[in-house]
Formats: sequence, C-alpha cells, structure tokens
Amino acid sequence: MTQTWTTLGVLDWTAKRFADQGISAGRLEAQLLLAYALKCSRTQLYMNFDKPLAEPELASYRELIKRRLAGEPVAYLVHETEFWGLTLTIEPVVLVPRPDSETVIEVAIAVRPDRAATTRILDICTGSGALALALAKEYPSAHVIATELSPEAAAVARTNVVRNAFTGRVEIREGDLLAPVTGETFQLIVSNPPYISTAVIATLSAEVKREPVMALDGGPDGLVFYDRICAAARELLEPGGALVVEHGYDQAEPVYARFVAAGFQNVTLVKDLAKNPRVTHGLAPLR
Repeated sequence: MTQTWTTLGVLDWTAKRFADQGISAGRLEAQLLLAYALKCSRTQLYMNFDKPLAEPELASYRELIKRRLAGEPVAYLVHETEFWGLTLTIEPVVLVPRPDSETVIEVAIAVRPDRAATTRILDICTGSGALALALAKEYPSAHVIATELSPEAAAVARTNVVRNAFTGRVEIREGDLLAPVTGETFQLIVSNPPYISTAVIATLSAEVKREPVMALDGGPDGLVFYDRICAAARELLEPGGALVVEHGYDQAEPVYARFVAAGFQNVTLVKDLAKNPRVTHGLAPLR
C-alpha cells in the first residue's frame, strides 16, 4: 500500500536525513526547499501540516533533496536568500551571502552614524549586491556605487537592485576593483573581496566548492585583494572617510598591517557573531 506523505511527514523525514548528513540547519533547509517545491511560503507550510502531497510535488521535492545532499547550497536551489532583512536573488555565478558579512554593515553604521546625511558609498566586489543594498537601506539619502568584475554577477546584482526598489540609488558598474570609479570620492568604502588562499580552495567543503572560484580565490596568501584595495581606497576616500573590509578569521594581523601602511588611522578589528576576527576598518586622516 502506497504511503501517504503529509507536509509535516516529509519535513520530519527530511530534517532527520539532513541532520544525519551533518547539515546543521536541517529543518530550516527542509522547509525552504519544500516551500519552493510547493510554490508557497513557509507560513503556508505551517498552516497546512496535514496536507497530503501529490506525487508530482513529492517528485519535485525529492530532486531538491538529492541535489542538496550532493552539496548544492540551498540558496542556489531556491534562487534566493535573506540578507539584512532583504530578499536577494541568488544564482551560481555569485557567492551566497553569509550572516557573518552583516558585521560589515554593523561596523559601517558605527563609523558613519549619521544615516540621514547625503553619503557617497562604494562597495567593491559586490557579487549579489548584498552589502550595497543593505547600506542603501540603512542610508536613505546615500548614493551607492558597486563594482563587480564578472558580468554575470553584475547582472544578478542589477536584478537585486530592481527587486528591492533601489533603482536610481544603487548603481552597478562592471570592472576591476576601483577602476570603474577612478577620480571619484566617497565617504564610505566597503568590501568583502575573495580571501581564501588558492591552495586551500581544493580542500573546501563540497558546498563551498560549488560557488564561483572568482569569488573565493584571494591568491597564494589570500591577501592579494587587500594589497590592492587598501592603498587605492585611501586615495578615493574623503578626509575622515572610512574603509571597512571583511577578511578571514586568521587574516586580522596582515590586513591590519596593510591598513596602517596605507595611512589609515584608528584601525580597528571587529569580531563576528561567532567571536571570530572578521572585519577591519580605518579612517582616512583629516587634512
């Protein structure tokens, strides 16, 4: 006799399967995938726990489970994720934004507390546009420019600009790091550049290795982009302007040294939610 699977039944089964495979947020991921398969919200899942699922619905969900267990990130499977209260379109051509990256936004607000002021903000290596859009949300009078080398990633970022109603306030420019903004000045520059050492990439989890190498590879020592960003950003910042960058937990000292060498003042390290060294910021000196 064929078993009848309800919404709650398949969620319980999937959550256990994910947990057995070491997926820490197994139940949440099971819900996200089922909501996508059923073309409904997670709230609607809760309201219909006893609903029997039809075979086409189960088949769609089984395929998503199979792909997740093979290492595909949930954000790629459902084509979106949440960051700083914003829903972002996510495709395999961009890095999946991490909660730890929200520390960049928290630090930016701390160093530029007047959120009503007219502010020019630059986001380098924007990827999906997560940092740029979060800052546009927090600084309603800001004009945000975001640079991205990959045309495919830039296209995703532009989709997110439209999706979150920031057209006219957030501008995505294609090009290498600061090349698209030569000669312009900013009060705030942020970046979450690639910072994994080239040799380490082969040892990463199957899930992380699904993400674009361009967004991960920080060169032989993982610090190539900080070598380029710190000195160049210093020249584009107005006096008293701030540079805020994310980096690896074990890169705090060399990144700090690059800030100092570039002439930044009040260089400070901030830890993320897991208490790991994650963000360094500094101020351009007043003239």
